Amino acid sequence: MKYPEGSIVRHATITRINHWITALCFVLLMLSGLAMFHPLLFWLSNLFGGGQWMRAVHPWIGVVLLFSYAGLIVQFWRDNLWTADDTAWSLSIGRVALNEEEGVPEVGRFNAGQKFVFWGMALLIPVLFLTGLVIWEVYFGALTPIPVQRIAVLLHSLCAITAILIWVVHVYAALWIRGSMHAMTQGWVTPGWAWRHHRKWFRGLAAAGSRGPVPEAGRHATPARKEP
Repeated sequence: MKYPEGSIVRHATITRINHWITALCFVLLMLSGLAMFHPLLFWLSNLFGGGQWMRAVHPWIGVVLLFSYAGLIVQFWRDNLWTADDTAWSLSIGRVALNEEEGVPEVGRFNAGQKFVFWGMALLIPVLFLTGLVIWEVYFGALTPIPVQRIAVLLHSLCAITAILIWVVHVYAALWIRGSMHAMTQGWVTPGWAWRHHRKWFRGLAAAGSRGPVPEAGRHATPARKEP
């Protein structure tokens, strides 16, 4: 994909496709899960062609989500390792929330909030998958006793609610920080955006003469320069 001259590659095409497959699966699972969670929300099953179709397709979407998120883990786990800079950034979260980021500790490709979302989902999705297998009546219902299935339902529900809350924070932050959605739809950001929000990442790219998304990539491209 061709990017505008002078821009920085934030997310490669394959990464964006992977992200949006994951996002679509999560939204579909959230809607179908809520429909099964409480009778007042059962009307959401109409989005899937009715209750029977919804119950049939829900676990299969979960399987796709598991493998899709595994793809994100393979791509991003190194950039999401916690560092001392993340701790310092977290202690300055009040200034970040007020858009007073000048003087806030510099962060790499992802900040502490993004890392929390990443690892939170990396923990919750496998638990949701495993508990979902236990209560997948068509294929695994006869393999576990009713008490075990009841515990699995409880854990599945609690993890699902936690995952939805994390998702809400993730979406809100993406909309709140101007340019974030563009980075995940178009794949690139301006040097000014990178300098303001991910200055340590920007410095690494500039030092390596890389256009991004990591210092090892795009070495033959024109080195990025900060723009207002």
